[in-house]
Amino acid sequence: MQNGKCFHIAIVGSGPSGFYAAEALLGSGADVQIDMFERLPTPFGLVRSGVAPDHPKLKQPIRVFEDIARSPRFNLLGNVTVGREVTVDELRSAYHAVIFACGAQNDRRMNIPGEDLRGSHTATEFVGWYNGHPDYRDREFDLTQEVVAIIGQGNVAADVCRILMRPVDELKSSDIAEHALEALSQSRVREVHVIGRRGPVQAKFTTKELRELTSLSGTVSSAVPEQLQLSETCLAELASSRSASAQKNVEVFRRAAGNSDDGNARRICFRFLASPVAVLGQERVEGLRLVHNRLDGEPFKQSAVATGQHEDLPCGLVFRSIGYRGIPIPGLPFDEVRGVVPNTAGRIDADGVAVPGLYVTGWLKRGPSGIIGTNKADSIETVDAVLSDVAESGLDALGLKRILPLVERRGGRVVSLSDWFAIDAAEVGRGAPRGKPREKFTRIGEMMSVLSSSSNNSA
Repeated sequence: MQNGKCFHIAIVGSGPSGFYAAEALLGSGADVQIDMFERLPTPFGLVRSGVAPDHPKLKQPIRVFEDIARSPRFNLLGNVTVGREVTVDELRSAYHAVIFACGAQNDRRMNIPGEDLRGSHTATEFVGWYNGHPDYRDREFDLTQEVVAIIGQGNVAADVCRILMRPVDELKSSDIAEHALEALSQSRVREVHVIGRRGPVQAKFTTKELRELTSLSGTVSSAVPEQLQLSETCLAELASSRSASAQKNVEVFRRAAGNSDDGNARRICFRFLASPVAVLGQERVEGLRLVHNRLDGEPFKQSAVATGQHEDLPCGLVFRSIGYRGIPIPGLPFDEVRGVVPNTAGRIDADGVAVPGLYVTGWLKRGPSGIIGTNKADSIETVDAVLSDVAESGLDALGLKRILPLVERRGGRVVSLSDWFAIDAAEVGRGAPRGKPREKFTRIGEMMSVLSSSSNNSA
């Protein structure tokens, strides 16, 4: 850009929003050097640790991200936690711009009695567990329980239900973590209730996910016919051109309502117009108390209103999948209500005033919405703001020359892109004898041992 200056940009987070930001920067024509910081030794965020193992096609963006990472103007710095090995202020002093792309890492709470009983879990825990995420490797789920309740009717809830109910033989050739495969092979789960506070028209499943869920072998799906009787307001919603997916979903639910079984099949039960008000039990989950709801409001603005009629659902496990929120990062403003970093078009602001040099993208910017590809346009908007601002900057920035000595002095072993490729190759090698695309390392120590071995072998 101006006067041939190279602009040093830091990106914190190596998931889709971070890589789409890097792609936009590299394709902008600007002279940029990008350093991407990731707290784990492994990159790619939820594409690696959030996509269900039986949906390998959804992991294909990793190949695009690897091509981006191979640019000579890109550095990966894995195993570096912002706030521990390096502070926000230190990054800000070393770079022309710092883009935070850390996602929304926490599940929203239900805030009801009994929510923290043993046997009550977040969807994030279970997804991370079966995907081999180091944070969730040692979680335990009592799969001896026969009845499970899942709160939420979106694609993550569908993933949790599908992994619980899919025949384990169909998972053996996936990249599911071995400890999860072993536990699921012993599962006694027979019945899963997938519960939504609003009606079938408002369920957030994509139709492809819903159809797959209702087509699992050895499983029968059901719905309560009375809950599929739609009000005039719901019919008006369904008739809109905006509701193509909802129209197809309702057709799937209606087919499920007509299903019957001989009592031997496992069951998925879709329940609508119900909200949890308490998780029941003394020391562990024994049931879920639901309040029945009615819908109130205009089309596309309907909210669930409790009727006062309650129902107790016996179950031994509860998973909540009701949305996500970001977590505060030391040194950044944070909106506790929305669970995001306050910003205007990606420029981080504190009390309505832009903080020079700091930007945000992805779920941490807008909240948890959309699919993997949704992050692309979002990151482009943030990058446009970055490039507009740095073009006017007269500041010098040292980038890694300033930051790397700080990280190394604080004991951090930085994982480079070549280091990641060594971990990747080792995982693929571990999976091959099992007929799996890879067998993930589920502990950071195991990953770092691979690097120690490769260093010794090359010495």
